Amino acid sequence: MIIKQKPKIGFLGLMHGLYDDSQPETPKNQEQFVRSVIKRLEEAADIDFPQVAKDRQQIEKVVKYFNDREYDGIIIVNLIYSPGMRMVQALKNNRLPLLLACIQPLPSVTQDWNWSLLTTNQGIHGIQDTSNMVMRLNNQPHIICEDWENETFYSYFSDWAQSVATASAIRHLRIAKFGRMKGMGDIKGDDFSFYKKFGIEVNDEGIGQIYSHMISITSYEINVAIEEDKKIFTLDPTLPQEHHRYAARLQIAFEKYMNDFNYQGFSPQFDVFKEDGRFMQIPILGASNLLAKGYGYSAEGDTNTVALTMIGHLIDQNPHFTEMYSLDYIRDSAMLSHMGEGNWKVARKDRQIKLINRPLDIGGLENPPTLIFSGEVGEAVIMSLVAIKGDNYRLVVSKGQNLDTDEIPGIPMNYTFFKPDNGIKKTIDDWLRFGGTHHQVMFLGDPRRKFEMLCNILEIEYLEV
Repeated sequence: MIIKQKPKIGFLGLMHGLYDDSQPETPKNQEQFVRSVIKRLEEAADIDFPQVAKDRQQIEKVVKYFNDREYDGIIIVNLIYSPGMRMVQALKNNRLPLLLACIQPLPSVTQDWNWSLLTTNQGIHGIQDTSNMVMRLNNQPHIICEDWENETFYSYFSDWAQSVATASAIRHLRIAKFGRMKGMGDIKGDDFSFYKKFGIEVNDEGIGQIYSHMISITSYEINVAIEEDKKIFTLDPTLPQEHHRYAARLQIAFEKYMNDFNYQGFSPQFDVFKEDGRFMQIPILGASNLLAKGYGYSAEGDTNTVALTMIGHLIDQNPHFTEMYSLDYIRDSAMLSHMGEGNWKVARKDRQIKLINRPLDIGGLENPPTLIFSGEVGEAVIMSLVAIKGDNYRLVVSKGQNLDTDEIPGIPMNYTFFKPDNGIKKTIDDWLRFGGTHHQVMFLGDPRRKFEMLCNILEIEYLEV
């Protein structure tokens, strides 16, 4: 399971030592300013401020300290002017993402302004020198110029902190792949380049290992899973109990296997279950429940989309695996669905989530219990992680709305009508032009800025359609 950790950020406060003797209160005031900023941001991240850095040696010491402790990123603030050249060697050896924050203690120049206030509110003077050095080192920092007490500043910092924490965390993730759809091209890329770019390890595993785990699962464990389903879903009275119990056993086996072998995401190709000869279902219910529980998932051996769901758990919340199943030109939308898997945590709250006895001819096995729901009405985003060539990746993004539509009784799986802000025709034209894949991840709300920041950190092209 993917567990979201609070970001760990180093605070590099820069200051010239010119005023230590002439204005001894200035360093103290600016240190107190830093403490106030940290308190303002403490809910978004754990922030470490070891000292004010007043010369080259101190800057290099502090930056090394942050790197040695493998913090997620560094926020740099010019408390007063500090010569930019002092930064060069420290940043040459820095591995952490940077946020240059142009902030000062007071938001406005008032009639009682004096030399002391001029001194303590001249951060813009130094941050220009600092940012020039960063630019000439070919670094790509994020930059925010804002009143530090404004909600806009907090929101930007929070998004950045979550993005850099995600960039750190994904390097430790692992995906189990059970087969891959034959002839399906848009899910493929260079495995070495994928590992090099994201640090996510992908291993080809045998589905027999899941069967081995199924054998040891107890009736008690199955009963617990069934009762959990009953709390959340409305069960179809025609759903055979033995089908539900088998689906629960399959779900538990996948979860135990991932926990035993330190996997946080999985992608099974549905044909492997029948080819093995020992399985009765494909894991439609298990995939949905495990995705909702915090694991990464996609179908058909699509590790790019598994990775995107894993990133989604870390950077935002509740990634929903889906695809554009049909276009609806009347509604100016795409109907999103798949074989039945999906994250039920995105379901609209005014309707029951149904667990049905669902005939499925794909896979050639017995009916897999399947959830019926539609995505919450309102703002939403769909994304596709595209492998271009080598370690060149692109994130294709469409912002829009999940529509309020009537239930359609004949659709035997989850479905949502997504209306892109740019209109379905133009969006699909551009989606196809830029290689958007047929598997997507949907998010409620608007997490675009966090994903754009992450793409900047990972050097991935970010493109909205």
